[in-house]
Amino acid sequence: MEERVGQLAREYVTVYESPDPENVYVYSPGIAVLPNGRLVATLDMSGPGIDGIPGEKRRIEGGKLWFGKVFVSDDLGRTWRHRTDFPFMHARPFTAGDSLYVLGHCHDLAIIRSDDGGDTWSEPVLLTQGQMWHQAPANVHYAKGNVYLVMERNVRSGGAGWPVADMAPVLMRGRTDADLTERSNWTFASELAFRDAVPEDELDYFGVPFYKVEPGKAAAVAPGRKCARMGWLETNIVQFTDPDHYFHDPDGRTFHLWMRSHTGGTGYAAVAKAVERDDGTIVTMLEKAPSGKTFAFVPCPGGHLKFHILFDERSRLYWLLGSQATDSMTRADRLPEDRYGLGKNERHRLQLHFSRNCVDWCFAGLVAVGDGPRQSRHYASMAIDGEDLLVLSRSGDERAKDAHNGNLITFHRIEHFRRLIY
Repeated sequence: MEERVGQLAREYVTVYESPDPENVYVYSPGIAVLPNGRLVATLDMSGPGIDGIPGEKRRIEGGKLWFGKVFVSDDLGRTWRHRTDFPFMHARPFTAGDSLYVLGHCHDLAIIRSDDGGDTWSEPVLLTQGQMWHQAPANVHYAKGNVYLVMERNVRSGGAGWPVADMAPVLMRGRTDADLTERSNWTFASELAFRDAVPEDELDYFGVPFYKVEPGKAAAVAPGRKCARMGWLETNIVQFTDPDHYFHDPDGRTFHLWMRSHTGGTGYAAVAKAVERDDGTIVTMLEKAPSGKTFAFVPCPGGHLKFHILFDERSRLYWLLGSQATDSMTRADRLPEDRYGLGKNERHRLQLHFSRNCVDWCFAGLVAVGDGPRQSRHYASMAIDGEDLLVLSRSGDERAKDAHNGNLITFHRIEHFRRLIY
């Protein structure tokens, strides 16, 4: 097929490649740019063949066998060097003060620290005990001498299926001049699980949820294709500084949580907000429209799968990196065999948008497209490097097991990305 819309960053550098695509899968790309220009990439690995993969640090006691890796690049991403392994997943790298951290979970929250730009690392430290957490390498926000990010606690007590209805996004605040491997230097917001925030059975008139799923169960939509109860996950942080925005807080104490919305359909993200109180605590709640109606969803291209939001200070725009769906309305029993999951699970078209307000999105372009549905370009993270936008993608080639379980972590560079603004 003739390519009518060019890809912004089709070419890539492979940061990591699975040694056994059928049995070892690579996930959770996270990327950071250090002040000296060094690039830091993180990823994790799982699958039935994981026992046969060498790893320095493989498991936290009581946790699942799943381990991650840190790579660095000092030549703008042309080559990458392995620095360490860590025994947890869903991690992201971020800076605070003079230190570099990687935060993720293996049941409990876990963190490591480097004080030399990623060359050497501390031992893993647990920030919680006896809990179940979740996330993806979503964005990190800095304000008022603090770093803010979100992890999600699974508050479920039982039931079957994917527990996204039981996820509570928890905004975490830490001082940038503190040692963030110490639990006492973090403040955790209150927990609000989707099942407690949104009365699913009362929703009507906009087709959400798309499929009927009973509480605590999964629905068999078609042979081999199931849908979990509706929920939210994979949370990004947005703070609105435009005083004309309806969600603007002139006191700077409100942080909006833009989340992947699992509805069985496409076109929406889920939204909540976390508000800092005078006593330093943070309370999580839903937002209100001027009408008094409650927000739980906002329009968002690609909001049905993991996406990444960045605010660019120079352009004063929000940039959105996510997956493009083209046929989510195809009946589940008529989907092609190589479609992973339901219609909304098209994973090989990575797209970029920009917005002034996180509701009205302008299409900037296709970042990268796999040569077929199983050759994914998805679940990507991004970072700004001067004039360029850096993208780290969870990818696959013709050897990938399927669209979900890919065999590559790929690095892409969109040069002069602000030229895409119109």
